[in-house]
Amino acid sequence: MGLADSFQAVLDSLPDDWTDLEIDLRILDEERYVDAAVLLTQINAQPYSKADWHWRLLIAHRFGHAAAAEAVKGTLELVDREGIEGEMMVREVREGRAEVVQMWGRPESVRQDFRRRRSL
Repeated sequence: MGLADSFQAVLDSLPDDWTDLEIDLRILDEERYVDAAVLLTQINAQPYSKADWHWRLLIAHRFGHAAAAEAVKGTLELVDREGIEGEMMVREVREGRAEVVQMWGRPESVRQDFRRRRSL
């Protein structure tokens, strides 16, 4: 199973209200580290130094300051196409958080739409 398929399996196992996800990623052939790093810059992968795992991936579901799940999956598909094998491990999942947005001056229809889309 490739990295993109593994990532999709992780996403499929999460509840709908997940907001943040942290995954550690390790490649099996360390000689391909630079090749993988070039691709992973697209999703702002955070490198570990002197650790067993190579990168930490921060993923956001509907809002937040992290890479979108769709972008992460697409990037991992690129890594798979390059023939770079690896493994990943879920470190942390946060769920049930709601985005806080300033609604002053917005019409009621916008407020209702926001509540409908972001309801937990």
